[in-house]
Amino acid sequence: MVLHLDKRRLAGFLSLILALFAVVLSFYTNVSAEASGQQQERDGKSYIKWAEMNFSLSALQDTMELDIETYGKLYHISWIDALSYLACKNGNSWDGYKKSQLDKMVEELGEGNTVDDLMQGNKYYTYYKESFSAMLSGLLGVYEKEAPDGMGGKKIVSGYGLIAYSPIAEGFSYSHYDDFGVSRSYGYRRSHMGNDLMGYVGTPVMSVEAGTVEAIGWNQYGGWRLGIRSLDGKRSYYYAHLRKGRPYAEGIEVGSKVKPGQVIGYLGMTGYSTKENVNGMNVPHLHFGLQLIFDESQKEGTNQIWLDVYNLVRLLSKNKATVVKDEKTGEYIRKYDITLKSIDF
Repeated sequence: MVLHLDKRRLAGFLSLILALFAVVLSFYTNVSAEASGQQQERDGKSYIKWAEMNFSLSALQDTMELDIETYGKLYHISWIDALSYLACKNGNSWDGYKKSQLDKMVEELGEGNTVDDLMQGNKYYTYYKESFSAMLSGLLGVYEKEAPDGMGGKKIVSGYGLIAYSPIAEGFSYSHYDDFGVSRSYGYRRSHMGNDLMGYVGTPVMSVEAGTVEAIGWNQYGGWRLGIRSLDGKRSYYYAHLRKGRPYAEGIEVGSKVKPGQVIGYLGMTGYSTKENVNGMNVPHLHFGLQLIFDESQKEGTNQIWLDVYNLVRLLSKNKATVVKDEKTGEYIRKYDITLKSIDF
């Protein structure tokens, strides 16, 4: 009888151990899945559910310059590939980045090799490449654009380079804070999923890249706000707290196509009010946010990916669109137009 009880107790103990093991295994499987950026959907489709834009400004600048310098040459080195390589080497930690790491990568490439060749067998490289491509793929490209000719007129210049613009027009000052993730309490306690650019009411706000207006109107948290989806569907730009009374540029509505560096609205201080068209903010500023979307379920649902755009905004500050004011309408418009070879507007 004692032996029988011992066996039953032993069986129960073993069942408990197996159950605990299953829980632990499930936990580490989920952690591993998150670390690799993958999640299984109900239909079995996998998509990236987590990504971070934590590049240093110097890493962005160095890899962008390498991309531009090698474009059109026998071996073009994409900044997306270069950043993916560096992320693998540094565990996606950029505090210790040095240009010598990028120089070493170029040396390792030798003649005829690609970054993909160097990183064969690295299980994280594909994840980083897909993530960084979603973040950056619309920012460099071939263009034709107007430019001053030095005699008061315009000329057409063409090339390959940065085709994304600062969200603030040239000639308008602003203060820029690294405030992503800072606590906010209006309505409910939450993290700040964007970057604030403090400026003056009426400052022209520009489209960062080409895209389609997907949301417009009032929101008690963002005030007058505007959402623009990139043409590849991966990036959704969020511009909030626009000007009271006249928040948007003429012609901006849901479905509108916008060019990079196009005036889309005006900086203000609206929001933090359930009543429409109220200046509920204390300081005029643009809330600028960037959301990655690998699956449409992420747009409004779970697994939303909002990026820290602080260093991206610093990079884009090198490329500001010039605007002129129509004295009759009070509207600002861009002075020098741009045409992208890959996009027909």
